[in-house]
Amino acid sequence: MTTRELPYTDPSQLADTMRSEGYALLRPQDVARLAGCSLDELQSLVPSWDRLELDNYLKDGGRYRRRRHSCFIHESDDGGHALVQTPHRAHWQPVEYNALHGGMHRLFEPIEPGTVANPAWGRLLRSLGEVCSRVRGRQTWFVEAHQFRIDTADGIGRPTPEGAHRDGVDFVAVILIGRTGIKGGETRVFEAEGPAGKRFTMLEPWTLLLLDDAAVIHESTPIQPLDAHGHRDTLVLTWRAGSFQGADVPA
Repeated sequence: MTTRELPYTDPSQLADTMRSEGYALLRPQDVARLAGCSLDELQSLVPSWDRLELDNYLKDGGRYRRRRHSCFIHESDDGGHALVQTPHRAHWQPVEYNALHGGMHRLFEPIEPGTVANPAWGRLLRSLGEVCSRVRGRQTWFVEAHQFRIDTADGIGRPTPEGAHRDGVDFVAVILIGRTGIKGGETRVFEAEGPAGKRFTMLEPWTLLLLDDAAVIHESTPIQPLDAHGHRDTLVLTWRAGSFQGADVPA
């Protein structure tokens, strides 16, 4: 079904909703409250999206995606919530989860140090890691962060060129950073083992979709320009227990 009224989750029911529905959608103000900072503090991260680097790995030949990527380890226990950036490493997914780009070690430019050092960055990642632990139990979380810009310089941009998919992790967060001069970009979330699904378009910056990767599949539809060139910016975060994907795969 297509949902005009976005199916927002009451923050007090966030963990329960994740367990029962496999996904939750949060309003921007609730994301800021969860992170323990203001929307203005979150907005201070946004200028870095203007400095992303071209994704040269797109197998469809497109030049519509720019990105940066970095990895972190989140140790969460009763004594604290340490979030440590790892040495820079390639992003890897198996073909079972990404038929288009799976099996490739893709080494992107890292997220800028100033972005990672911004207090809002750490608060956001730690707070979402805590939600994952409330749903799945306390873990050492292996976290990957992807900054994306999808543009329409060539007429169309594809946020998920691999189509509807899972990511091969435990949890995925898709956060809208902004959208300018575009149409499209509808978010679609479907049960992995059933017929139910939701379709909606995130419009407000810092709207956040959190997904249980085993329970649902997801995609975003292509974007097109309204006038001149437009773009859609997102932050995609993933949490995986045990190790990073590809940690045991030779480069």
